[in-house]
Amino acid sequence: MSKIAFEGQKYETESNESVLDCLTRHGVSVKSSCKAGVCQSCMMVAHEGEPPEKSQAGLKSVLKAQNYFLACACVPKSDIHVGLPDKNLVEIETTIQAVDLLNPEVVRLRLVRPENYEYYPGQYLTLTNPHDVSRSYSIASVPSEENYIELHIRRVPDGQMSGWAHTEAKAGDTVHISQSHGECFYIQDDPQQPLLLIGTGCGLAPLYGIIREALRQGHSGPIHLYHGSRTLSGQLTSNGLYLVDELRALEQSCDHFFYHPCISRGHVPENMRQGRANDMALEDHKSLTGWSVYLCGQEDMVKTTKTKAYLAGANLQDIYADPFIVTPSC
Repeated sequence: MSKIAFEGQKYETESNESVLDCLTRHGVSVKSSCKAGVCQSCMMVAHEGEPPEKSQAGLKSVLKAQNYFLACACVPKSDIHVGLPDKNLVEIETTIQAVDLLNPEVVRLRLVRPENYEYYPGQYLTLTNPHDVSRSYSIASVPSEENYIELHIRRVPDGQMSGWAHTEAKAGDTVHISQSHGECFYIQDDPQQPLLLIGTGCGLAPLYGIIREALRQGHSGPIHLYHGSRTLSGQLTSNGLYLVDELRALEQSCDHFFYHPCISRGHVPENMRQGRANDMALEDHKSLTGWSVYLCGQEDMVKTTKTKAYLAGANLQDIYADPFIVTPSC
């Protein structure tokens, strides 16, 4: 077993236990979010010892060179002395510009965009609130058109971050954000390529940014958006539709953008589809050869639909997936 030295104490790991799990098991509070090596909120630095290569996956070269690593993905092979990262290196201070509800369970936060903050629509960042709780959210805004960063946060029962966003957050509050991450964004390799975007719940957030960025760049091929919800209005146990009017208006103004709102339960208005968004999309487009596919939302939906899109002819390199991993403490 390896020993972890942290802030003057030493902790012994169990078999195949990560630094994050070991410290947490011993009652040490370490900032984390996805626990899957994606969001980078659990980043730490090794003062002595070598972090495994796997624990540095996705980090910038300058961070790797300074022995930064992701605690959730670091299973030490030998004793290691770790510490917290330089906060200025991984977090950027900003303020909330506006807070408003998009439906009964989804709140929109617009943050002041820090000077020189760069991102692609569809990427994600880690938000840290005034209570030092961190969670990752996709970016719905378009940097060339909007001077703010837009996040959509679905309320989770008893969620620490979502509860704060829905009941406490207000304009002027100070928060911290990470640099942007992720590879689910639009690149204009072929402006005539058909695009298929499928999202559930707040999976609409990155897709909303991707669509508007594609149109801004002059994408001329057909763009189909399928957004799904269990019910129309949204309850705390479902993922209600939102931005319906905005997407309808965009569809009216653009003859090659097609919006397909889908409801899987309950009453379905005439101008919406009955069924799950991914099922409707694959039923409408049985061959996806030559298409680019964007999948955002509930983890099982994303994984299942990625496989089905591939079997329908989509090249794996043209399938961009951003699964949302929701935990009870979100």
